[in-house]
Amino acid sequence: MTEMYRTAIVGTGQSVANHLSAVRALPEDVELVAAVDTDETRVKAVCAEHNIPHWYTSVSAMLAAEHPDIVQIVTPPATHTTLAIECLEAGAWVYCEKPLCASLAEFDRIAEAEQRTGRYVSTVFQWRFGSAAQHVKHLINTQALGRPLLGICHTLWYRNEDYYRVPWRGKWATETGGVSATLGIHLADLFLWLLPEWREVQATAATLDRNIEVEDVALATVQFENGALGSIVNSVLSPRQESYLRLDFQQATIEVKALYRYTNDNWRFTPRDSADSAIADCWQIPNDISSTHHAQLAEILAAMAAGSRPPVSGLEARRIVEFLASLYKSAFTHQPVLRGSITPDDPFYHAMNGIPRTVNLP
Repeated sequence: MTEMYRTAIVGTGQSVANHLSAVRALPEDVELVAAVDTDETRVKAVCAEHNIPHWYTSVSAMLAAEHPDIVQIVTPPATHTTLAIECLEAGAWVYCEKPLCASLAEFDRIAEAEQRTGRYVSTVFQWRFGSAAQHVKHLINTQALGRPLLGICHTLWYRNEDYYRVPWRGKWATETGGVSATLGIHLADLFLWLLPEWREVQATAATLDRNIEVEDVALATVQFENGALGSIVNSVLSPRQESYLRLDFQQATIEVKALYRYTNDNWRFTPRDSADSAIADCWQIPNDISSTHHAQLAEILAAMAAGSRPPVSGLEARRIVEFLASLYKSAFTHQPVLRGSITPDDPFYHAMNGIPRTVNLP
């Protein structure tokens, strides 16, 4: 019999639906015992609708009363670091929405709290956990398709002015970044996870058509350690929405076209030589697991049971924060940025726009 873990959700806005679905998909592994929101009316309504037994307007009160094993943080980005550290110190693991934190400095504070408490924080990057992406990772690790040579990573979404009327959106201090940090981050993480370590990024960003501080479009070129090249395009200005990833290897091309999640049917495999049965046969995906939050949550719970570090935590989580900081530094300075070059004496270590935040949210 597997252990039943107690979970609480902090933040009951629009994105909470993904986390509620994740819990419902794992009824034998996790029990939702409480929800927290500073909006009492909203948290009461969510708890009543989804049969959540306890509601709170204070994270501290919830932690003291419920002692959850894992807390799912679904609040605005600027609150993540403080909440994650408080949950770690209360003895809970954390499953936190992206972006995990506002800077490398904040990430390193989380890492210190992990080391001090023996608990872990995993970032929501569910695109890694669908069966197709897992299969592609296996093919890359076993070099079944030869070397990766070229990658294309496009998050072309559309968000209107109403989307940015939510008070915390569109501001460096509270959203921590623009489309690259909050929306394009999903596919970019998958891209950077599948390919070898990135070495250098050169980027440009602009605010073209939304009344916001942060960027609404960004373009970046990436050089990888093995010499492969890649391009990343992020947009909230694209009426025909699409998430598109393409990887060209020596022996084949792999593509996925979707929007917010994928199944195996969203992927396409094109071998260099259609007569090469060995290459064609390698595209046999053993399962069809969608890229959902519950696929990642299941892996985190398995790590809890094993007492091991969960996926997308530690250095695996830091690498995407570092990439974002490097992308933004390149866009602001109009210079390429090498991996590992942003150190604590660099203003971009402390904020994505190089200007330390002046707003402290609870």
